[in-house]
Amino acid sequence: MEYGQFCPVAKATEIIGEKWTVLIIREALMGSTRYSEFQRGLSLISPTLLSKRLNSLVNHGLLMKKKIQGQRGFEYFPTNSCQELLPIVRSLGDWGMRWARSNLTRSDYDVQLLMLYLQRSIVPENLPGNQSVLRFKFTDIDDMSEWWLLVNDDQVDVCVKDPGKEVDVHFTSSVKTMADIWMGDTTYRKALAAADLKIVGHSALTRNVTAWLKLSMFADLPPASEI
Repeated sequence: MEYGQFCPVAKATEIIGEKWTVLIIREALMGSTRYSEFQRGLSLISPTLLSKRLNSLVNHGLLMKKKIQGQRGFEYFPTNSCQELLPIVRSLGDWGMRWARSNLTRSDYDVQLLMLYLQRSIVPENLPGNQSVLRFKFTDIDDMSEWWLLVNDDQVDVCVKDPGKEVDVHFTSSVKTMADIWMGDTTYRKALAAADLKIVGHSALTRNVTAWLKLSMFADLPPASEI
């Protein structure tokens, strides 16, 4: 896509303005390196288009592509050029929280994306011991309604099958409720009071969930209607 303009905004948009590209950059900046990790964060993108967009970002110098040693496949790492987009992506998210959140529909509440974000939001050093198990039960979906986060030291893994380990904290809610809490549209206290959420576990963990499960970086931003 070319606009035929010398304007730097036009030239930048030629590179990052195509569908999915900014979200691929978002995932790279949040730590995704492997093809499967990008797919988890972008569940509706086709494999062909994801490969095309990744290669385009490599060709434009925003990602560096490296062969995985001893394995098939590649990893993608953000270059300095891509890292400089971090404040722009953050500002775009700020704008979206203020002006676009009213456009959310039921289909936007993607459980896979939610669990990816919750996985990234765990603060392992604020959980007791070397291992913790968190179970999430979503009441508004039939497929993939149960998820587990396994915390081993600094490693956090997500599972869709029961790992057979003792669970430290059980969460039960709809996908929307949990997403709204993480995004800052409601709070744990309000969701519990409204019976939209149940949390079962040791009081040392359930008293202050946000100490070990951070909210979104955008959670403190009010919508434009409240400004």
